[in-house]
Formats: sequence, structure tokens, C-alpha cells
Amino acid sequence: MADKAIPIKIDPDPLAPYAICPGWKVGDLIFLSGQAAISPEGAIVGADDFDAQLAQTFANIESVLAAAGSDLSRIVKVTIYLTDMGNFPKIVDARRQYFTPPYPADTIVEVRSLALPELMVEIDVIATI
Repeated sequence: MADKAIPIKIDPDPLAPYAICPGWKVGDLIFLSGQAAISPEGAIVGADDFDAQLAQTFANIESVLAAAGSDLSRIVKVTIYLTDMGNFPKIVDARRQYFTPPYPADTIVEVRSLALPELMVEIDVIATI
């Protein structure tokens, strides 16, 4: 199966400075690296605004999935990392906004911090093509 692993490329790639591939296509599955509120040009979006960060995070997920030939409707699993579980109700609302039944499998955890101190949410996904 390793010979069928293909890196997903986007341009511009905001993760390149961190030596991270945006994601991989492996057979009919897509594995995305954690996406956060980093603009395509590499700037933090919404440093003090969870809603803006969540919107940018989903925009990034959509962008990488599109580059791989997929979309939000093909997501089967999400893992969500929050720096404040007080934002959990907004995550539930976002699930209804960005996904449709049957909803993806989901894991959500609170973490002390993310890769950059301004980030409040990071989401990684597994999707199909």
C-alpha cells in the first residue's frame, strides 16, 4: 500500500515552513494533517476570535480536500483539539453547519496549547475520495 501513498500539494502551502505535508492520499483514503486558523499565506487568522479561527480551519480543510479530489461530505472521521472545552457548544453547531447526517465519527479533546500560542482549535480528518 505504501507505493500508493501520494502527498497532497497545495499552493500556497502554509504548512511548508513547519516541514508538514498538508495530507496524504493512500488508496481511496485521505489523511489530513491538523488544520488550524492559518491563512494560505501563513498568517494567523482570528487570534482572539474562536469563530473566525473555526471558519478558517474549515476553509483550510475544504481546500486540502479539494486538492485531493474530495470534499467535506466525504469525511468519515474528525479529531478536534480545543484549548478551551468551553467552546464545545460551538463545535456542535459547526458539525451541523459543515456536515450532514450521518455525521463523521468524532473525537474531541482539550489540550493545554497548540503549535502556535494564538491557536485555539485544530482539526485533523480522514476522508474518502
